[in-house]
Amino acid sequence: MPMIDVYAAADLFPAGADGQLGHELTMAVLRAEGVANPGPFHLNNTAAYIHRMDPHAVHTAARDSARTVRVQVITPPGALNREGQRQLVKEVTEIVARISGDPTQVSRTWVLLTEAAEGGWGLSGTAFGRQEFADLRAKATEAAASGK
Repeated sequence: MPMIDVYAAADLFPAGADGQLGHELTMAVLRAEGVANPGPFHLNNTAAYIHRMDPHAVHTAARDSARTVRVQVITPPGALNREGQRQLVKEVTEIVARISGDPTQVSRTWVLLTEAAEGGWGLSGTAFGRQEFADLRAKATEAAASGK
């Protein structure tokens, strides 16, 4: 149930590309978490927020109006192992560069992986931690097995 935030200059991605960007990033995160066949539980609870900003809103120490992209992925506790982290950073960077239409964007794409603290993921009024997520996954697996 990751959350994805993409911060980029408004003109970096083509018009109408937000849906594709959100979908591809979502699927990359789920793959990195080891979800081979995402069902409604995963798809309904993974969100991508595309923040298109004024092109002059991002600066680096070296340049005003920098063409950087910041992608932050927040995951539940323990969702990504080290290999999943490597895979995800690589895929996110490739997706951003491809959809932007600029292969050099790879060197200006920053990916931040953030793991929510134990109990620091709130949903439906519940502070979720490892146990609550395990219970939720078990319910989803049981529902899928029974066809509900």
